[in-house]
Amino acid sequence: MNYRHSYHAGNHADVFKHAVVLRMAQLMQRKTAPFCYLDSHAGTALYDLQGEASGKTGEYLEGIARLWGRDDLPPLWAEYVASVAAQNADDTLRYYPGSPQLIAQGLREQDRMILSELHPADAATLREHFAADDRVAVHQRDGYELAKAFLPVAEKRALWLLDPPFERADDLERCLAAMQVAIQRMRQTMIALWYPIKDERLLRDFYRQVAAAGLPKVLRVELTVRPTDTTMGLNGSGLMLVNPPWPLWEELERDLPWLARELGHAGAGAWRLDWLAGGP
Repeated sequence: MNYRHSYHAGNHADVFKHAVVLRMAQLMQRKTAPFCYLDSHAGTALYDLQGEASGKTGEYLEGIARLWGRDDLPPLWAEYVASVAAQNADDTLRYYPGSPQLIAQGLREQDRMILSELHPADAATLREHFAADDRVAVHQRDGYELAKAFLPVAEKRALWLLDPPFERADDLERCLAAMQVAIQRMRQTMIALWYPIKDERLLRDFYRQVAAAGLPKVLRVELTVRPTDTTMGLNGSGLMLVNPPWPLWEELERDLPWLARELGHAGAGAWRLDWLAGGP
């Protein structure tokens, strides 16, 4: 495994993905009953945007930096930026919290996290970061195995971020199989699958397969910052949300156009939100 998220922390994909997953966790916490958060490819808890890795790519400048310090943020993105700001002592944007830290900041006493990270160094960093928190378990293992290994959870409510680096050609197929296992083992599991948009033509079969997979409810949400036929690389990203909590889709419909406009390159930002299975 060669992928290190430190090079990409805080980019447009992180803004989109982390804001939505954070909101899903917050909506689950409207009920006092505990829930368990699972993270398949957790990375490390905190990234230094002034460090060597971020300095080489500067991707955060087209992501979180575009939202930082603004007073006109719609509610969904304002909540997310406030959570990032909690990791920075002043008004300077330096540290970016990964998904484990974003969720951990709002974790209640009755909630729990199961984090998986395959990269040895990152897993060690993650384990050290949460060593004093007995609500958090860190496993150095293949994140695709989480559903089979840990579902159903004792809490009877689970949110799983399935967020692979997509280094393998069959990762979309592996993601779909993992989601099916999760729903078979615990049908009420909420899943947020993140996937890259580089060439939309390559995703068409995946969309059809997800729609026919027997998943109870699937909301497709996508954000693109460049035209999807651009060959520059990551043109955008999507989330397949299984069993999303109400009123998330209404909030996204309200606030996602703003994000597409602000993060889009030369007016090329776009968004999509539709149901591939089930519905409200």
